Amino acid sequence: MAYAAFVQAGKPADAALAAGKVDDVAEGKSLFVAHCASCHGTNAEGTGTAPTLIGVGAAAVDFQMSTGRMPAANPGPQAPRKPQPEWVTPEKIKQISAYVQSLGGGPQVPGAEQVDPKLGDAGKGGELFRANCIQCHNWAGAGGALTQGKHAPNLNEATPTQIYEAMVTGPQAMPVFNDTTITPEEKRSMIAYITQVRAQKDPGGFALGRIGPVTEGLVAWIVGLSLLALAAIWITAKKRQKS
Repeated sequence: MAYAAFVQAGKPADAALAAGKVDDVAEGKSLFVAHCASCHGTNAEGTGTAPTLIGVGAAAVDFQMSTGRMPAANPGPQAPRKPQPEWVTPEKIKQISAYVQSLGGGPQVPGAEQVDPKLGDAGKGGELFRANCIQCHNWAGAGGALTQGKHAPNLNEATPTQIYEAMVTGPQAMPVFNDTTITPEEKRSMIAYITQVRAQKDPGGFALGRIGPVTEGLVAWIVGLSLLALAAIWITAKKRQKS
């Protein structure tokens, strides 16, 4: 009897949760038709302007909209991160995400525990990051230029949730790192590494974007040549004064 009472007590909460999801999908569809269908198609089937969203999952929508990449301002090789329009709120993103998720499944938005840096291993995450990410984002996650007008964004601007979503959805030029390639636990450790690096100071001087030895060498070359040129001018001026 106690078990039956427990099950019965749980039903209203489950029903409310299900009703909430249905409401999110319905409202999300209305928002999608109003703001997204002109590019992605009435049923998210895609057009010549934008790809299909069937099967991309809620995580892809949440990433693109929470970073301001979508709605896109202008077509181009890559949608940049930008401020969101006034109508875009976390609640509306959640609703549109729910609608797209209902169309064909796909990666879902991770929970708070899944992206909590404190639960990850920053050391292991650093190893994974150096093996899979520094070719584009560099060791500090500062990003850099790619081919065909694309670029790897600066990860210092991304939230832990956005970093996770990017790994499972592969936006723009980024590859998809599914749970077989990099496990959820390993993703969390990579997030721990990224957040640790961004919190580090630069006691040795200017960070120079943390891009690496190319930038450091360029600055040293320019400063060194400038000092040599100033020294040559000064020596020449002194000789003229003596003569």
